[in-house]
Order: sequence, then C-alpha cells, then structure tokens
Amino acid sequence: MLRQLAITDVVLVERLELEFEPGLGVLTGETGAGKSILLDALGLALGTRADAGLVRAGQAAAAVSAEIELAPDHPARIVLADQGIELDPGEPLLLRRTLRADGGSRAFAGGSAVAAGTLRDIAAVAVEIHGQHDDRGLLNPKGHRDLLDASGKLDGRPVAAAWAEVTRIEADLASARETAAAAERDRDWLEHAATEIAALAPEPGEETRLAEERAAIQAGAKAGETLAGLDELLGGPDGALAQLRLAARRIERGAADHPALADALASLDRAVIEACEAEERIARAADALAFDPARLETAEARLFDIRALARKHRVEPDTLAALGEQMRGQLAAIEQGGARIAELEAALGHARTAFTAAATALAEQRRAAAQKLDAAVAAELAPLKLDAARFRTAFAPAEPGPSGTDRAEFEVSTNPGAPFGPLTHIASGGELSRFILALKVALAEAGSAATMIFDEVDRGVGGAVASAIGERLARLAETSQVLVVTHSPQVAARAAHHYRIEKSHDGGITRTHVRKLDAAERREEIARMLSGAAVTDEARAQAAKLMEAA
Repeated sequence: MLRQLAITDVVLVERLELEFEPGLGVLTGETGAGKSILLDALGLALGTRADAGLVRAGQAAAAVSAEIELAPDHPARIVLADQGIELDPGEPLLLRRTLRADGGSRAFAGGSAVAAGTLRDIAAVAVEIHGQHDDRGLLNPKGHRDLLDASGKLDGRPVAAAWAEVTRIEADLASARETAAAAERDRDWLEHAATEIAALAPEPGEETRLAEERAAIQAGAKAGETLAGLDELLGGPDGALAQLRLAARRIERGAADHPALADALASLDRAVIEACEAEERIARAADALAFDPARLETAEARLFDIRALARKHRVEPDTLAALGEQMRGQLAAIEQGGARIAELEAALGHARTAFTAAATALAEQRRAAAQKLDAAVAAELAPLKLDAARFRTAFAPAEPGPSGTDRAEFEVSTNPGAPFGPLTHIASGGELSRFILALKVALAEAGSAATMIFDEVDRGVGGAVASAIGERLARLAETSQVLVVTHSPQVAARAAHHYRIEKSHDGGITRTHVRKLDAAERREEIARMLSGAAVTDEARAQAAKLMEAA
C-alpha cells in the first residue's frame, strides 16, 4: 500500500508531502490545478522514463519518493532480494528518484542505488496505474493468461510438473546422444589404445621396481670391474698369498737358530690367515656381483616401454593400468549407449504424452473460465456506458511450456460490427479506464496490486454512469487501496479520503498544493464539482445527499 508521496521541484510543485490511507481515496481540483503532475511524479518514483521537462523551472534537480508498505510475502520482496536488498518484516519500502535538469537521473530502493528498471519491476507488483498511456497490467497481453487462471482458480502445477519432466528427460537424452556420438568418434582409438595397454600389462609400482633393479645391476657391474684381477694378485702363483707363505717358510728354517725370529713368524702366519680370509670374501663378493647382461637388457627394455607408453598417453607410469581399465569401461559404455538412448527416448515419449494430456485439460478449464469471465465483464459494461462494446477472451496456440500450449488475450470490440482487437485499440482514455475498471471488478478474485490508481475513469460521463463507477471503485477498495483522479461528484462522494489539488499565484510564481479535506470541506468541494465556480445552497444540499447515499 502507498503510504506517502513526497515531491520536490516537479513542474508546479515546490515541496509536497502526502499521506495516504487504505480504502478509496479521491483527488479533485479545478482543471489545470496540477492533478496530472502528481501522477507524473509518482510515475517517476515508479521507474517511468525520466523527462527533464518535469524539473521545476529555475531548479537544478527534482526529487520524488514513494513509501510503500509490503506484506511479509509480497512479491516485491523477491525483486528486492535479487538486488541484494533486505527489508525487515515491518519496514516500509522507500522508492526514490532524482532527476537533473540536464536529463540525468538516479534511482534508489530501500536506500540502495538501483537501475530504473528495478523500480519498474517493483511497481509492476506493487502499484497499478490505469490510464490512457498505461502499457502494463491489464493492457499487457503477456499477463492475460495468468489473470484468467487466477480468476478461474485453475491449478497449473500439474502442467508445470509435466513440462519439467519433459525438459529433464530431453536434457538427459541430449547429453546421452552427445556422449555416444563423441564416444563413437573415439571408438577406433580407444580399442587400439586399450589393446596396446593390455598387451604391455603394466602393474602399479612396476616402473619404480624396474628402475631400482636396473640401478642395482649397473652398480654391481661397476663393482665387478673393480674386483677383476684381485684373485691373481692374492692367490696367483706369484700372488701376495704365495709370497707370504714363501717368506714364512724361510723364516721358519732360521727360527730354530735365532729365537728372535719367532715373533716375526707368528706375524706372518697371522697375515697368511687374514689374506686367505680376504681371498674367500672377495671370491664370494665376485660371485654375488656377477653381471648378467641379458637381465639388464630385459629390465631396461621393459622400463623404456612402460615410460614411452605413459608419455604417449600423458599420464604417470603407475596410472597406465587404471587408464586401460577406464578405456575398457568407455568401450563398454559405447556398447550400452544405444540401449540407454532407446530407454530415454521411450521415457520422453511417455512424458510428452502426459504433458499433452495435462495441457489439454488445462486448456479446456481455461475456456470454461473464459466463458464465465466474458459474461462477468459483459454484465459490467452497460452500467459503465460501454453498452456498445463487446469483450471476449481469445485463444491461440503457443509454444509448449510450463504454462501449457495455448495463450490467452483479452480483446474488445467498441462498436457494433467492428472487429475484435487488443484493449489498446480503445482510443478514448476515459473509455479505456472504464473498461479496465470493468475488468478489475470481474477479476476481483484474481487479485490485484495492493494499490490501484485510476486516471480519467469518469471522463465524459455523469449521473447514473458516474454513480456506477463510484460504486465499483468502492467495491475494489474493500480489498485494495484505490486512488482516483476524478471530476465526478458521484465518485468523490464515495471516497473514504478526499484530497483537493489547488493552484496558487504568489509574486508571479505558480505553485500546486494538495490538502486533505475534512467532512465539511468535502461537502463544499463536491458542491463545487456539481455547480461550478459559484457554489449554491442547492449544490451543497445535493452534495450532502450524495455523501449520505454513499
């Protein structure tokens, strides 16, 4: 609900703050007092195109703010959340727009800077302005189907669920076909690569073991080269061991005559024993380090093959075995892909059948709801001086989607024999507003924005027609806030809140003001609307009767 409108330096308005309340509120005033200025200013706060001509003459900028109360579950909160703006449950929403004289503008919602389009998105669900230049709401055919569904209390969830199932299976099928096509293109390569890996049969950790084995063999070969010839040096005919033994025998012969040689002989004997032990150990080491060229060649060939295949597939050698398993799995998937695709195709056929059945049922329900709506609108036309007009809900095929397979559009024929066409074909602003009023009354159960504003709804009519307009506006105001710019005393008499728009002249400067009227002032204003500039006692008495009847 619109709670407050604040305007600064917009055309004739220097500074103005208006407080609004629930129910039916009317704005009246003499022609040229500036009633359209208020709507233009409100439109600016609601995101309409910024026109530099709205800036008051001589001022650098204009500003408009609108304070709106939102229920906790109001759809405008979703728009705000999408912009990262959060409001407390009881906190009103402040929409603000500034406009410079050079045409530049800025928009704010909840204290945060936003695009003007965000204000329009909020206004689309919070405030309806119905007038000659309204291009949203009931005049927008895109919303007619939803309005029809709401008026008939139709449940579109089965259709939406069936459509979601269709789109899900379509996506799965497209993915399966894409995967199968890509796999089929790779089949020959996969078969060759998998066979190649299987033939080599690498094992995890094998590359490390082969590298260690090769290093050990190469180290043994190098050590074997070091031992080569040591057996001759130690145990050969002229080797160190033979020389030690020869020296020991010579000393042994002279030791009997020279006791001092006994210690030397003992040392030589020990040396012979140590040399013998060294000879045995060297022999054992030589046997252990015996070089096997064939084994080295085999290990190196296997190691090189594993590393080369890993480089070819750009993987680590230890993952070759797993890669082979993966390739065999891909080949198996190719074989099974056809069966999966066939399964999805069958499921898609069933899902489309279910969607078609649900959409057909919903379409039939829509046509039944349209008959009731058409009759309800027709019943409202004559009292609103639209008795020559005809209304219908037209249907046409639409692309299948979550809302079904048809679209609905409200159409009107304004003269006998004239073809039906969009609501925008109604040329008169007053007729258009009255037609929208008839639609709003017929669609009352479909729900409306919390605030509805009507402009020119009573233009060119009076008497019983104006009274009928006022009665219908009052009915709408029972569930929504309704604001009406009116010239009709019959409409004004039904208001719960009455605002008079006045123009003053001070020092060559013209200003527009708005004030809320009390009961006595209301009677005087309605009397003025009845009689013109000169208010008579008869007009006052008639105004009192209108107010009492309302």
